[in-house]
Amino acid sequence: MATSAQQSSVIATFTVNPTVDLSLDADRLLPEGKTRARLRSIRGGGGGINVARCVRRLDGAVLAVHTAGREVGARLNRLLDEEGLAHRPVEIDDDTREAFVLAEHDPAHSYHIVPAGPRLSPAEEQRCLDVIADTARHCDYLVLSGSATPGLDAGFAAAVARTAAAAGANLIADIAGIQLQTMLSEPTFLIRLDRTEATALIGRGVTTYADARAANTVLLDRGACEHAVTTVGPLGAVYSDRQAHYVIAAPRLPSPPRSDACAGDSLVAAIAHRLSTGADVVGAAEFGVAAAAATVMLPGTDIFDLSTLATLAAATRAAAWNDFDPTVDRHDRDRGSRRLA
Repeated sequence: MATSAQQSSVIATFTVNPTVDLSLDADRLLPEGKTRARLRSIRGGGGGINVARCVRRLDGAVLAVHTAGREVGARLNRLLDEEGLAHRPVEIDDDTREAFVLAEHDPAHSYHIVPAGPRLSPAEEQRCLDVIADTARHCDYLVLSGSATPGLDAGFAAAVARTAAAAGANLIADIAGIQLQTMLSEPTFLIRLDRTEATALIGRGVTTYADARAANTVLLDRGACEHAVTTVGPLGAVYSDRQAHYVIAAPRLPSPPRSDACAGDSLVAAIAHRLSTGADVVGAAEFGVAAAAATVMLPGTDIFDLSTLATLAAATRAAAWNDFDPTVDRHDRDRGSRRLA
């Protein structure tokens, strides 16, 4: 349901550049002629909206704040209303973008095609910050997730961090590029990095747990956050705070991966939800890795089902760095590990 009034929620999300996602299935992508495709789903998307959808699937209280412009923005609002996802649109003059996820079956590939999106005026950027300030006063955790709009002020995410801090909300950030770089000067609660952003941060490719730990260490040494999670694709993730580092190996998948379109959003949502229930951050990060694993097995922008998540969560453990033995198979590592809280 769209709302313009104050609404209390444990978790709120903000998406500056949302999408209407069209997910399609095709037997084979043809270089010439027409590729016949089957429509799988049409739903609102973008980082924060996806996170909110995942939190709601976990039965959490959540409000998705997002921009919405013109015809596509109206469609986005309608889709979220029909889904029953509580949301608060911030009207803009330019069109909200549409994105496409194509699942090819032979060979098995997934393509995520995402336009740049609308341009916000300075007045619209300020309107977003004003709504974020109002929302942050009524939530415990604020999640800033998703790509930036073209030409967005470089300090926008940093302003969000200051706004959340002033309101007493814990900011969880999953952002990229210049927005991430400028936000690092503003202390936040938790930052999640993917391999691309971690590579830019440490100046080398991120392919191992040691690389992920190095990225987390940079964040913590800069005072950018209290907690850091860097993902290493199919390996899993490393969680760090000022006291310790933990390796969280991804669980064994019961079926092959199909799409990573919402894997990172599932991870962030599961972390936020677990924190909102009082779990410690290590346990929340374990649950996040399990949620990402449950999501990559599904096509398009589909998100984890609860039964699969429960199975994978039971097999997901965090190992303290000093106890971690990379020579032991990650699916048989029990000693020195803690089970999901």
